Amino acid sequence: MSPLTRRDRRELPRTEMPERVPNERAHSFEEVNLGFTSKLAVLEAQRCLLCPRPKCVEGCPVGVRIDEFVRHVAAGDFGAAAATISADNSLPAICGRVCPQENQCEGACVLVRKGRPIAIGHLERFVADFSRTHRLEAEPPAPKKTGKKVAVVGSGPAGLACAFDLIRAGHDVTVFEALHELGGVLVYGIPEYRLPKAVVAAEIGRLSELGVTFVTNAPIGLAETLDELMERFDAIFVGVGAGLPMFLEIEGEHLVGVYSANEFLTRVNLMRAYLDGAATPIHPVSGKRVAVIGGGNTALDAVRTALRLGAADAAIVYRRTESEMPARSEEIRHAREEGVRFEFLTSPIEFVGADGRLQSMRVVRMELGPPDGEGRPRPVPVAGSEVEVPVDVVIVAAGNAPNPLLRKNTPSLRHGSRGTIEADPRTGRTSMRGVFAGGDIVTGGATVILAMGAGRRAAASIDEYLQTGAWEPVPRPLAD
Repeated sequence: MSPLTRRDRRELPRTEMPERVPNERAHSFEEVNLGFTSKLAVLEAQRCLLCPRPKCVEGCPVGVRIDEFVRHVAAGDFGAAAATISADNSLPAICGRVCPQENQCEGACVLVRKGRPIAIGHLERFVADFSRTHRLEAEPPAPKKTGKKVAVVGSGPAGLACAFDLIRAGHDVTVFEALHELGGVLVYGIPEYRLPKAVVAAEIGRLSELGVTFVTNAPIGLAETLDELMERFDAIFVGVGAGLPMFLEIEGEHLVGVYSANEFLTRVNLMRAYLDGAATPIHPVSGKRVAVIGGGNTALDAVRTALRLGAADAAIVYRRTESEMPARSEEIRHAREEGVRFEFLTSPIEFVGADGRLQSMRVVRMELGPPDGEGRPRPVPVAGSEVEVPVDVVIVAAGNAPNPLLRKNTPSLRHGSRGTIEADPRTGRTSMRGVFAGGDIVTGGATVILAMGAGRRAAASIDEYLQTGAWEPVPRPLAD
């Protein structure tokens, strides 16, 4: 058969990933997306136009050579595709599932003008899964040991990406995790039906095989300070994320039945709090009316989780319209298909209860006004539109802030007004010699892949510092 021309490739339809049907998945924690088969992956990869200057690579925060790995998939060489991805991405099976490709690599694809960019995320997921199940990748040769030791604080995406690059550079790496399970937000924040725990464990297992040491139940800043760590390590990377939930600061948030999304998802994902006899139970959700306040991916995770726990009614309450929602379009579509209701242009102003328990909430209707500082239309309350609606459980997904533990116990580490660590965005260097930081603890809540990009940049800077001893701290003042 003659090779496909560029015009032929342009005309091929985008290959959609198989999914579980909505009425099955809405009550199951089994993964929703089923993944490409080999045939579907090759078919989709053949749509690539083989651009001489691939913009998709520029759109990838960790710089994966997307054009090369897609070309390998199109040729059926999945081993070469896996090796290409792994050169730049230590967590491909995770990124292929949860990264917002539509705003990054796929958003930069030239075929986006036709509304049919290459399904880069689906292909990355396929390659990672195929490589893992068929054990395609050979163990890389052990790097020459440098004798230098690095502590990585936090086992989320920033810390794992940093550890991956540092261990391959020949340094000894120890990762400290505050909780009893590794993975950070990947395990406590993202539900099983989007990111199976077995996938996270397998990706972390690869790091263990490379020689990374992991220590759990180790909240740095409490069990041991950064100053104490520096007595044992040559450098430190802080990638603890931003796990402190933010609330709306309205009346009634203390009532039983009102949760932060962080607490709700952590109890469900990490502690199985919905099971009978759970050590950290949650307010009954089955048969109840549940409202989730917010419009991001965390809000969608919380409302779809509530649905799977048997909620009689599960609704997103969002103060703007759907077009302003920061959540991924795929997650919004999945939620709607599963039966989630959306109450747009609505904002709670009070939670109402009796005997300390939530019974209802007062909401006000909103209208969109002039843009705010981020360029999104600012929601403005409509006078006289307040109503009270019955609700049994409220989950607030209004964002997260950094935990103040490190700030309180490390006065020499400079922080911004929002509690984030001040760090050079190019190098991750902080005000404290030998200490680097990246991910949500520096930027505030962002995406998995952006945190990984920060971890990789910091790893390169740590490697340079360990080789040269040269230190240029974060400049001051730094924009907060």
